[in-house]
Amino acid sequence: MTERWVMHLPVTAADLPAAQRLARVMARWTGMLPQADPGETTVSGEDDQNVRHRVFCDLLMPGGRRCLLRADHDGPCTQPVPNTGRTR
Repeated sequence: MTERWVMHLPVTAADLPAAQRLARVMARWTGMLPQADPGETTVSGEDDQNVRHRVFCDLLMPGGRRCLLRADHDGPCTQPVPNTGRTR
């Protein structure tokens, strides 16, 4: 039995690119929560939820975090800046 649970929050969009954009915004916003794993965000069609489209690049970077760029991006991957807890 697993001790890890995954929350599914249905949100609708007009098409796949719009769904991916919205998912990126929501994932980055929730990324400030320690429980969130925005790098694993995917979207799917309402009637075909078994076919998922990745929102972010799936490359695991040094330190265990994922690339910040969209899936299938051009150029090198970008590593997230560590959160130091300091404010400006």
